Amino acid sequence: MFMGTLHRFKVRSAKIVLFCFAILMASCNTLKRVGEDDLLLSKNRVYTNGERVVDDDIQSLLVQKPNSRVLGYPLRLNLYNLAKPNPDSTFQAWLMRKPKREDRLTRLLSEKQVNRLGESFLVKGYSEWLKKVGEAPVVIDTSKTRRSLERLSAYYGSKGYFNNTTNYSIIPNRKQNAEINYNINLGKPFTIETFSKQIASPAIDSLYNQNAQNSFIRTGEVFDLANFNMERERLTRLFRDSGVYNFQESSITYNIERDTTRSNDDQLMNVELNIEDLRRRNDTTVTTAAYKVFKFDQINIYADYRFGQDKDSLKSVNFDNYTIYYKDKLRYKPKALTDAIFFHKDSIYRDLDRIRTYRQITNLNTFKYPNIEFIQDPERDILTSNIYLSARPKYSLGLDFDITHSNIQRLGIGFSTALVSRNIFGGAETLSLSARGTFGLLSDESLPEDYFSEVGAEINLTFPRIWFPFWLPFLKADRIVPNYMLPTTRITAGTSFQKNIGLDKQTFNSIFGYNWSPSDFKRSALELLNVQYVRNVNPDRFFNVYTSSYESLDNVADSYEDPLEYPELDEFFETTSSASDSRRLIIPEGTTGFTNAVLNGDVATPQQDFVDVSRIEERRQRLTENNLIFSSNYSFTRNNRSGINDNSFSQIRIKLESAGNLLSAVANIIPYEENDNGNLLVFGVPFSQYFKTELDYIKHWDLSRSNVLAMRTFFGIAIPYGNSESVPFVRSYFAGGSNDNRAWFPYSLGPGSSQDINDFNEANLKLSFNLEYRFPIVGNIKGALFADVGNIWNVWDNVDDPKKTFSGFESLADIAIGSGFGLRYDFSYFVFRLDTGFKTYNPAEVPSKRWFRDYNFANAVFQIGINYPF
Repeated sequence: MFMGTLHRFKVRSAKIVLFCFAILMASCNTLKRVGEDDLLLSKNRVYTNGERVVDDDIQSLLVQKPNSRVLGYPLRLNLYNLAKPNPDSTFQAWLMRKPKREDRLTRLLSEKQVNRLGESFLVKGYSEWLKKVGEAPVVIDTSKTRRSLERLSAYYGSKGYFNNTTNYSIIPNRKQNAEINYNINLGKPFTIETFSKQIASPAIDSLYNQNAQNSFIRTGEVFDLANFNMERERLTRLFRDSGVYNFQESSITYNIERDTTRSNDDQLMNVELNIEDLRRRNDTTVTTAAYKVFKFDQINIYADYRFGQDKDSLKSVNFDNYTIYYKDKLRYKPKALTDAIFFHKDSIYRDLDRIRTYRQITNLNTFKYPNIEFIQDPERDILTSNIYLSARPKYSLGLDFDITHSNIQRLGIGFSTALVSRNIFGGAETLSLSARGTFGLLSDESLPEDYFSEVGAEINLTFPRIWFPFWLPFLKADRIVPNYMLPTTRITAGTSFQKNIGLDKQTFNSIFGYNWSPSDFKRSALELLNVQYVRNVNPDRFFNVYTSSYESLDNVADSYEDPLEYPELDEFFETTSSASDSRRLIIPEGTTGFTNAVLNGDVATPQQDFVDVSRIEERRQRLTENNLIFSSNYSFTRNNRSGINDNSFSQIRIKLESAGNLLSAVANIIPYEENDNGNLLVFGVPFSQYFKTELDYIKHWDLSRSNVLAMRTFFGIAIPYGNSESVPFVRSYFAGGSNDNRAWFPYSLGPGSSQDINDFNEANLKLSFNLEYRFPIVGNIKGALFADVGNIWNVWDNVDDPKKTFSGFESLADIAIGSGFGLRYDFSYFVFRLDTGFKTYNPAEVPSKRWFRDYNFANAVFQIGINYPF
């Protein structure tokens, strides 16, 4: 009773706070800091030839922009208006308002303390803070408006509209508010009539002629300065990737002249490309020399190099046309070093090879960022490359500590440590040994023990190349995955043990797989073998953990609890209270005995009771059985995001996984044991067999001024076959949570329209769609509005409950909809997120009550997350 009253008090208090905040914001006057003769800028509009332009690049040229808004409300402007314009004078006026106030305060505190009071946060600090997080009113300044016109004119001039004309008009729209219309008359654009070139160096001229067809500058097209810049970048990249290692971008210039032989109405231009010789500066003179194509004559690698080291004291070894220098003893296999270098003797210099060499050496995780030096021979067109490698520490140790709390953990303390050893076999391999442990107190006082623990360990070995097992020596790794794709081979083995957590799982897993990146935007991962063994130590605790299943079984058993009518079932029940005649099934003896009695026909039951008990038993067997998974999978990810500040990008991830086929094939050669259900056993455990595929697509749109619209769609399905009738729990899908449908807690949504609660609900089919609008509020505080759609279902497995199974398009009526809002704080390195979700459409309710029944703060779900959900 007290907890219910407290909950209602919290909800009522939250509503009161929101109401007061709304009244405060509504009472703010946006014109409070705007002078009588000034106008507050409310909107900018740009028109070219009478048509409105909404391009963000054009809007960014305007010097003055209206005050920012949060969902249409000028929050930062009103926060700024709440600040006192002159808090010092206000405090002094208050202090002098009464003749003896200052003397009394001085006697009570001191003169120094009174002065500090005037500088305190309550007097001055909060006004300064409001000004900092707020936004001063943007008052129309015609000098800045004219600067905006100059920018617009210059921009369209760069697009070939050299004769454009501009003007602006200020249009008042309400009291002391006005809009500015920028009008640009473009006129007729200039086009390129002729294009010629003047190239000083013969080598450059030859390279240009071979690649002239790729030029961004073409006759007959409208003049566009952006094309000239892209052509300069293209040529610089071309020459540097064709042996001209010292080419300077400043050598490229253009002569652009108007064709005076035609009438003024033609507006034609003649363009000449000039590429000058190499310019060298010293203290007194500037010399020029023709650009030349250089080849590598010698490539030197300095392993374990230290700055200032005497090179003459180093030993050396020649390997595959490379010279490797070292001190005392070479600690690396020569091939491991040379495979990371993309320069080759007698090959031309390519800037692309330089970039790839930097990336691959860094990818070795053995050296610090390398230093690469190029020395030109004074007599011949050849280069000597010196590559200096400075080793990272051989060993490194990391320690982590954290404190956790959840609905099942009253308090948890976690420790983890990782020891990293580099260059373990001399080929830049990395060995990592890690251990972790979590210990604490349980929240459920009904359990026989009030503590829990989880410990685990993992060993991880990484090769900075594709490494094939000894039985595949004929495969050439560098031909399948070239070194520039940053290939790695990963071998992992780990185990974990739980105590008083769920069914107390013990797991063992091992992975043998590869990772590589064909480009900066593409990544591939192939796990040839992923073995996972899961053992449930205490399956008898199933009904203690999955309380919803127990309640369902106990509700069926209520009709059979009378010992006089069903004496053969009396031993399965116990009286829960001396003051009550209520009887419940005993866990696990009673639940097991009653289930067997119903399914074996030892007691006469209605058909519906038999179906309900069989479904509960099927779920119990599926979630308590031990799992042995031998799988292989491949995933491909493409993300075209160019940087952390790029808010317009897309990402697609595709994953294919197959399990059990290898063991099934071996069964044709080696006979396996079988259980009572006919499943093949390996080490006494039926192995899982299924096919799984996932498609995950993310798209972001930049709506200007840090406003972003983000979308994600997900489809996943796992189909059991052969030796399995269901998908293992660890490879199934769940719905709800801070990164999924935020109106439901994890595992609490679905499957389908079922009403299972307080269980770990899972299924083998998932559909999800998320849409989120993100916007800035104040400083590092961001906001979001979101809508989450999706659910999970069972399909093509041994679940036959029509509420849980996907039977066609009609099952889409069971898609759940959640919506809400969120607050985020950006710490630069990560984002702390608090989302509030409301059940908008709940398929677990009867059809007439599915829409907006729980759309209130009393039934809201609060989710905490780190970083954005997608």
